[in-house]
Amino acid sequence: MRALALAAVGPVQWLDRRLLEPRADERLAGFRRFVVEFLYFGIKQARACLFAGLFFLAIFTVPRAGLWGVPRYDVLLIFALAVQAWMVWAKLETWDELKAICLFHAVGFALEAFKTSSGIQSWSYPDFAYSKLFGVPLFSGFMYAAVGSYIIQAWRLFDLRIRHHPPYWMAWLVAVAIYVNFFTHHFIGDYRWHIAACVLGLYGRATVVFRPYDRERSMPLLLAFVLIGFFIWLAENAATFFGIWRYPNQLGAWTLVHVAKWSSWSLLVIMTFTIVANLKHIKRMIHVPE
Repeated sequence: MRALALAAVGPVQWLDRRLLEPRADERLAGFRRFVVEFLYFGIKQARACLFAGLFFLAIFTVPRAGLWGVPRYDVLLIFALAVQAWMVWAKLETWDELKAICLFHAVGFALEAFKTSSGIQSWSYPDFAYSKLFGVPLFSGFMYAAVGSYIIQAWRLFDLRIRHHPPYWMAWLVAVAIYVNFFTHHFIGDYRWHIAACVLGLYGRATVVFRPYDRERSMPLLLAFVLIGFFIWLAENAATFFGIWRYPNQLGAWTLVHVAKWSSWSLLVIMTFTIVANLKHIKRMIHVPE
């Protein structure tokens, strides 16, 4: 049994060690250094997306008819649970991180249940599943949990530090406003751009420091939020193309997800980041000016 465990965990742990402790070469300079750092950056990004990558691979490969008589949505739920359990067992995630990921799942599922309700119908899950609750398959919460898993993994792999993070109570206030607006904009108007203006003022000085190879680099934290939101938007286009869920304008024929969803995902990333930033071992890496 232990041999099987080492065989399953070993390659990922080996890769992590190579990424976290590279054989630095101080002679690297100019274009060669750029290529090496960019390569390491890309590999670390792919590794941080381990859960999301495996999950979306399943989304793209599981037939719409399901497997062995099990509906597709149920297969995806079983797969997501198995991957999540494996990551904790393999010590790729801690129990505290798992608790945070479960919170992302719950928050995401509540939003899904509201958005797909008969009174809203922002999108729908057309296929049958035994694991549907309020018309929403339970696997859907893992799409939000995947964002949290990515941020948690990236924090360790890139040795992230945050400079000039806003006071936590302000960050939480904005995060709650972002989440509430996803619900209330159906009734009292969409205030996302007002909230985005607050985010701009709040995080305008914040900088994320990361280590792609052997030297620290930095970029505006807001830019990181926007870039992550963009790649989630791309993944959403792929998921709707494969019919995992559909927006009303995609029921007849698939069309590109409206670019406005990019802003929604970027705001959701900020909300997710706020939750992750409160984990004890991560909070030590965040500088909040007094």
